[in-house]
Amino acid sequence: MAGFFVAHAVWCVEDGETLVPIVAHPDCEGKRVMLRVESEDSRVSVATAKESVAKLAEAQGAAVLIYDSFVTLGSWRTDSLMVEIQADAARMVMAVPYRNAADAAGFAVFRPKFVSCSEARADYESLGSAFFRGVDSHQKGSAAWTKHLDQSR
Repeated sequence: MAGFFVAHAVWCVEDGETLVPIVAHPDCEGKRVMLRVESEDSRVSVATAKESVAKLAEAQGAAVLIYDSFVTLGSWRTDSLMVEIQADAARMVMAVPYRNAADAAGFAVFRPKFVSCSEARADYESLGSAFFRGVDSHQKGSAAWTKHLDQSR
């Protein structure tokens, strides 16, 4: 589920827009549900979305939050889609760094990074595979990701 909605987010920011925070969760039948959390202040939107994710994860067993932010990796600071995943008691945070479309070099999506995971023995290879199966299941988002993929970082 997370990969699908991150691909959707990549498609949304491909033209330079700031992403309105996305909260996603499975409904009672297992279908994917997406909500956007809008506010005049992006910090309020993200805080409200984080509260929603916590409640939805408890009620539905899983929820994902995706919001536009920045990430610093070593000395490199760049735009990033932050992905917070909660499933049962487990929590994981990923960053999908990207170069904004307004940059002279144009839009680019860089390799996702695992930022944190509450599971001490997380199988990152399996998690990455599941994540990219989700990415590939979003037709427009995966096309945008593939078109602008830059694996240099």
